[in-house]
Amino acid sequence: MAPLLQECMEDLIKVFYSYSGKEGDKYKLSKAELRLLIKEELGDFLAASRDPTMVDKIMCDLDENKDGQVDFQEFVIMVATLTVACNDFFVGLVKDCQQ
Repeated sequence: MAPLLQECMEDLIKVFYSYSGKEGDKYKLSKAELRLLIKEELGDFLAASRDPTMVDKIMCDLDENKDGQVDFQEFVIMVATLTVACNDFFVGLVKDCQQ
């Protein structure tokens, strides 16, 4: 059995490629593919935001080379940013509970 972090990395790669390439380049996510990935894989984040333009804003922020698609590196930046935000939230919550 692989170590947990290695499994997480493999899963991240699998998730990206399970959504990419349905509308063109198999190594990138189109806006529609990104929208579907966020809806199905990060539904709680999408539900928490009442902003109907959230995916457009995420796409704009992630698409560093402005090609209208999100490559794997840009996708990983999104996942890392969300992970840091979640960690900050939970660390703050734990600190508040300890006081």
